[in-house]
Amino acid sequence: MTLAAEERLDNVALIEAADPAGMLRQVASSAAQVREGARVAQEADLGEVIAAGRPRAVVVTGMGGSGIAGEVLAAVAGPGCPVQVATVHDYRLPGWVGAADLVIAVSCSGATEETLSAAGEAVRRGCRLLGVGSLDSPLAALAEQARAAFIPVKPAGMPRSMLWGLSVPLVVVASRLGLFSMPPEAYEAAAAELERVAHLCRPDSEAFVNPAKGLALDLSGTLPMIWGTSPLAGVAASRFANQLHENGKYPAVCGVLPEANHNQVVVFDGPFAPEPPGTATGLDDGLLPGLDGGLAPGLGNGLAPGAPEPQVPLRLILLRDTHEHPQVARRREESAKLAAQRGIEVSELTAVGDLPLERLASLVQLIDHASVYLAIASGIDPAPIAAIQELKARIAQE
Repeated sequence: MTLAAEERLDNVALIEAADPAGMLRQVASSAAQVREGARVAQEADLGEVIAAGRPRAVVVTGMGGSGIAGEVLAAVAGPGCPVQVATVHDYRLPGWVGAADLVIAVSCSGATEETLSAAGEAVRRGCRLLGVGSLDSPLAALAEQARAAFIPVKPAGMPRSMLWGLSVPLVVVASRLGLFSMPPEAYEAAAAELERVAHLCRPDSEAFVNPAKGLALDLSGTLPMIWGTSPLAGVAASRFANQLHENGKYPAVCGVLPEANHNQVVVFDGPFAPEPPGTATGLDDGLLPGLDGGLAPGLGNGLAPGAPEPQVPLRLILLRDTHEHPQVARRREESAKLAAQRGIEVSELTAVGDLPLERLASLVQLIDHASVYLAIASGIDPAPIAAIQELKARIAQE
């Protein structure tokens, strides 16, 4: 007999059995990663990097769970950063990257082929290079050969569980370069917030009071469309989608406002949207309020009369940043109303705190837990990434 999803999530013994690699424990290590990452980066020998002064641009190269460190740095730096913070998820660097720029190569294993390729190209172009990753790795060897700075990171689990251990050193380095002001208490505030949310989301907390378990149950059987309401919340939205992919083996769509209001919102009228209650399908549905304050035709879900309802309905997840633009706040509110009018369920998660690292931590810790709980509720081991490993094996074949 198959247990219901909620029963599965409220049985601690079953949770432990369904998570043999300890993904939940890895997520719960986030606060320790922040403290360790800040300490290691502060103690690292970055004399030459700092002495060279402010770079023209900071280019962060990395893939997957390591690559998101660049997006975190860009979001924390914010629009007031005096230099461009660019991210590269590829084998090659953009053509404009040169000797005036700082390239930071991030790889938890230190062996990611795309990152090693881009780092090698940075050396050949004469860029300043900083490596972040495991000791005794190909990336560490490349940095040593190039006489480049290197910040060692001790893996605490899967690369996707190492967001803070890989991101915080970048924030410390950028702060030491004077690219933005990061008060010393910011790291501890983020760590404390990670601990607070981890306690709320602990395995022995039942689903009706556990926000991560509740979110996982809400997502189950739906197609999540996840929107952030600021660049920082947009990073959290992308993180959530990728964690659902890797931990839950589950599809998701992510975006950020206001851009998502110019394209993804049209999906509200597509085949994955349920028919609004009491509304007939077709061109005579009447009018629904538009996002710009006018009236737009309410076309229901766009299905022909008599067509079956979608078996996998949309669910809109709004990740709200308290520092969102006033117009984005209005767009968020109207987007939620527009979705509800079409019968689409809406969940809204709001960041906590004032400092950017703290706000990001409050969102990411919850969604990381939720992605693991969704896997467990679905009877899926969250750790394996068989498809990725099979692809790597195929590519390695001559």
